[in-house]
Amino acid sequence: MPADRLDFAADRTDRPDARQDAPARSPSERSESRGDPGLPTVADALEVASLQAGIPELLAGSVDVPVRWVHVSDSERVAALLDGGELLLTTGAGWPGDAAALGRLVDELSDAGLAGIVLELGTRFAVVPPALVAACRARDLALVTLDREVKFVAVTEEVHRRIIAGQVEALQERQRLHELFTGLSLRGAPVEIVVRETARALRAPVVLEDLAHEVVVADSFDLAEAELLADWAGRSRRLPPEWTRVPVAARGTRWGELIALPGPAHPAGPATVLEQAATALALSRLADGEDAWARLRAEGLIAALLSERYVTVADIEARLESSGFPVRGRTLYVAASTAAGTGAPGSAGSGSGPTGSAGDARVLSAVVGAERILLLSLPAGSRVPESVLESIGSGAVSDPASSAAELLAAIPVVRRLARQAEPGAVLRVAERPLARLAAELSGDHRLQEHSARLLAPLIRHDDATQGDLLRVLRAVVAHPGNRTAAAAASHLSRSVFYQRLTLIADLLGADLDDGETLSALHLALLAHGR
Repeated sequence: MPADRLDFAADRTDRPDARQDAPARSPSERSESRGDPGLPTVADALEVASLQAGIPELLAGSVDVPVRWVHVSDSERVAALLDGGELLLTTGAGWPGDAAALGRLVDELSDAGLAGIVLELGTRFAVVPPALVAACRARDLALVTLDREVKFVAVTEEVHRRIIAGQVEALQERQRLHELFTGLSLRGAPVEIVVRETARALRAPVVLEDLAHEVVVADSFDLAEAELLADWAGRSRRLPPEWTRVPVAARGTRWGELIALPGPAHPAGPATVLEQAATALALSRLADGEDAWARLRAEGLIAALLSERYVTVADIEARLESSGFPVRGRTLYVAASTAAGTGAPGSAGSGSGPTGSAGDARVLSAVVGAERILLLSLPAGSRVPESVLESIGSGAVSDPASSAAELLAAIPVVRRLARQAEPGAVLRVAERPLARLAAELSGDHRLQEHSARLLAPLIRHDDATQGDLLRVLRAVVAHPGNRTAAAAASHLSRSVFYQRLTLIADLLGADLDDGETLSALHLALLAHGR
């Protein structure tokens, strides 16, 4: 009795987001577009009370497919009336019974982009024809049967209510995103803030990469950085279909891409979120200049290293590698300069190292307070180029390191040693074993107690008189056995210098000509810093 469920082509209702001129998508393609904003899936539609009353049973296909509309028909010609994305409710009253005809019908429905079939048993088919199940499985088209009669009009109302509610939610979310990213743009928010807010909106990892597939900024959200960024360039070039990516471009210039890894469904869709964020990033790039991303990448990495903003060494190694600073199989150095205004020889991803040979060396450089920190990645066995040493001015350079862990361990040593360098001098850690020891033990309370105990009389005197005894003592330990050089380094006349020495010896009750005493005082000064 199919008379109450006839098709009326003239009364067809436009489906939301239906595209009359778009080619139909296969079920597998539609399942990949699970993130269609605002649309329930076949699985969501099966949860409505009116369908649950019919005791639905899934026999074939995927239910992870968006439903754009509900269509009711018993005609075998229904495929010609579909736009794609419909959930078909039918008793099959007008359907053929032979296997070949059922196979052709399923092919037509799948080619038309149908989301799924809900077949009510009892009117045309007492049991589901095996040929129908086989055909739906072959095309990965959802086939659901109902053992009890249901009101199709009630099903239509409930599912359409969900569709419309989802569309409204998607519109509201688009407006919220527009306000969020417009506000960030107007405030001139840093790139890392835009990327962070994008990851928070999607509840998924988000990466900003340049045209060389090198990471500029990444927010791993709840994923380990090592897992997110491992072999990033290679994975990105393979264009994983589950990733969502949009270009960051403006005025005909493309700088890179903003990429989101899979996450929970978003009302507006991940592409919409990324497009809004990419617009904000493009405006920021226009305002900040051509080298903005290279500078940001270097500053972000070095800041993370200095402040230890990483969970594991593997995480920071992955960040370095994915940003175009190779670590594995390379010789690594860290240098620190107290001359913050000295020009940096290069930056990671610049395409040429300080030697001028493309790809031979990579340098990260950033100014942090009054320091400039440089990280160098050179071919295995290489020494620091003279051009880099000259650019440092006054500072220090580490021993060669062969791993990220060794590089991390060298940073505090080099920074501390750089503070001891005379103007124009570049100290090497290998030549300053005592400075290395002081840096490695800097967190040990016993070293701090040693420093405070030995230097306390001099510190009290300098604080009370605005004196220079600590400075004189540093000159003495820097030039042991050479009082003339020590006096020159103190910028004092010899007579005044010797007066200071006598006062220091009296306050400390120590013999400044004794080697062990000088070593103890030298270690105390290194632990005290400047």
